[in-house]
Amino acid sequence: MNSPGIPGFPDTSGSADDAAPICSAKGCRAPAVWVLAWNNPKLHTPERRKTWLACDEHREHLSSFLGMRGFLKDVVELTEWERNSATDR
Repeated sequence: MNSPGIPGFPDTSGSADDAAPICSAKGCRAPAVWVLAWNNPKLHTPERRKTWLACDEHREHLSSFLGMRGFLKDVVELTEWERNSATDR
């Protein structure tokens, strides 16, 4: 879920399998609690979902950032997202 090399996303290259998910807010190293599902309709098909992760402290800020642009589609607890992803396989 994290995207190395993109501002605001932690670089977990080389340790993605071992690393616990962390917040996508720039400089934040707190554990992720929320998944913010979004897409840019100018770039993505309507069903495509990109994701940012958020801790409790940054959930509102990141949601507002995406929401003001009309990109935010859903906010889900990380545990629920992982549970739903596991059943989709």
